[in-house]
Amino acid sequence: MTQSALRADEQDGLHVAIIMDGNGRWARERGRRRESGHREGAKAVRRVVEASPDLGIDVLTLYAFSSDNWQRPQREVQLLMKLFRRYLKSEIAELKAEGVRLQVIGRRDRLAPDLVRLIEESEEATQICRRLSLRLAVDYSSRDLLVSAVRAAAARTDLDRASLSLLLGQAMHTEEPAPDVDLLIRTGGEKRLSDFLLWECAYAELVFTDRMWPDFQGDALAQAISEYSSRNRRFGRVAEAS
Repeated sequence: MTQSALRADEQDGLHVAIIMDGNGRWARERGRRRESGHREGAKAVRRVVEASPDLGIDVLTLYAFSSDNWQRPQREVQLLMKLFRRYLKSEIAELKAEGVRLQVIGRRDRLAPDLVRLIEESEEATQICRRLSLRLAVDYSSRDLLVSAVRAAAARTDLDRASLSLLLGQAMHTEEPAPDVDLLIRTGGEKRLSDFLLWECAYAELVFTDRMWPDFQGDALAQAISEYSSRNRRFGRVAEAS
């Protein structure tokens, strides 16, 4: 059985996905430019990555830049890409030392060639790491990826959930898809999925917090996991009568 065919309750560790929302509002509330919020948000990424393995997380997927974010002001888009480059250059050695494998999921054809090369180099440098799988969703649209996977599957007669998951993983430039999401967290107070991991979140538990992403720390992640652990996940089954 492939990893993608495993149910979340049959896996050892958790797959946690986070929609990192609230950078701009965090900055505005403090009378700062939006860029300040994005810089502080990058620091929050490091804190969450450091905290994840000790909280039982095997896979961490972070929504860094959606396909719709290209519609933001050019100055902000350029800053976000600059921060992404800086993160890759400054953090890869530390990620490798801590056993964190980096993968970038989403489209790459609209990214600058030098950034694509940096992504590929970063993935190669950490590919043997197994303590934590960190996936950054960049130029990501779940619906667009599903369309790509369905197109690739159009001529197949043996299509099932596992094979479609595999095709979806290939569309995201991964050798194999990650397991289904166990817990989806969204910061910043909004309560929507925003075209993020729609296939993988079929049975995910959802936790929404008003805390802005730059203020998100290991304790907030631990609290979200504690709430997740208190829920009864039945996956469509009926609990046995006592």
